[in-house]
Amino acid sequence: MSQKSLLLTPGPLSTSKNVKHSMLNDWGSRDPAFTALTKNIRNNLLKISKAPESYSCVPFQGSGTYGIEAAFSTFTSPSSKVLVLTNGAYGKRACTILSLLRRPYIELEFKENEPVDPIIVENFISKNSDLSHVFMVHCETTTGVLNPLTSISSLVKSANLIFIVDAMSSFGGIPIDFSYTNIDVLISSSNKCLEGVPGIFFVLAQKSLIKNSIGNSQSLSLDISSQWSEFETSGQWRFTPPTHVVAALNEALDELEKEGGVAGRFARYQDNCNILVNGMRKLGFRTLLHDNIQAPIIVTFHDDFKPDYSFKNFYSDLQKHGFTIYPGKLTNNMSFRVGCIGNVQRKDMHMFISTVQKITK
Repeated sequence: MSQKSLLLTPGPLSTSKNVKHSMLNDWGSRDPAFTALTKNIRNNLLKISKAPESYSCVPFQGSGTYGIEAAFSTFTSPSSKVLVLTNGAYGKRACTILSLLRRPYIELEFKENEPVDPIIVENFISKNSDLSHVFMVHCETTTGVLNPLTSISSLVKSANLIFIVDAMSSFGGIPIDFSYTNIDVLISSSNKCLEGVPGIFFVLAQKSLIKNSIGNSQSLSLDISSQWSEFETSGQWRFTPPTHVVAALNEALDELEKEGGVAGRFARYQDNCNILVNGMRKLGFRTLLHDNIQAPIIVTFHDDFKPDYSFKNFYSDLQKHGFTIYPGKLTNNMSFRVGCIGNVQRKDMHMFISTVQKITK
């Protein structure tokens, strides 16, 4: 595969030269300069979400799935009962984590090609008085469907439940405003819409909830309350941090601000998505989702272009031309996925469409 391959994936994704360059310096993990760098990213992540003073940001070493496990381990207990709203593989993964942690849960499943329905959720909550938490994936990258965050958050608050949100593929690319969206815990990572590199997840959570959750976690390394306490006391990570990844995230956050913040990035992603969808449809490819529920993050296409079409050959030909896409993740239908995020500009999307046209003639 070419070293210059453009990643049209939901993350890891293509990063800017400046993000890559920021990793050329070595950092002492206990050095005051690195402690200041960590403080800066914590503050900037809170700023992006417009979170009030009652929230804190807790970064960790690891992938986004580590973050979901850390959140469930810390913010639930054996006496909890979590309502998991699923319409794809990442919601299902949350169920797997809860099962392994032996935390009680109940799944409310929706179709993969449809968003979570607030009316159904409201009725379900009203009939299950033993619930303590609700979990939802904001952008389910199994398909690219965008779930209704604000309306679900209002329902959860009205029921006096704790709302945990997987915003892995939306934070930094789709506006999320904590000033009017009732989220208790949000988990995301460095290598998606923030356009950093893999290696860090972070949790935005109510300080009171973090304090009240001390002693819940059965994990040493994934204990959010303990990690938060160390940051508040010394400003340092408990265990060896991925220093170069932190530096890359710091640069990526600066680039996000220069782009006009989340609103500016969302506009670019939406433009990329429009070019992709319109171009692929003109070539005869069918999208799985209707436009009104499609997030400008990743687009799923049916894998039935024409009788002699082969995804394996299609994928290989795209790589030869400098593009990397993702295979599908649907339960019952053959599909493939193309991402709209990362350091990808409209000229790149037009070039992708031209390449697809060339190799599918």
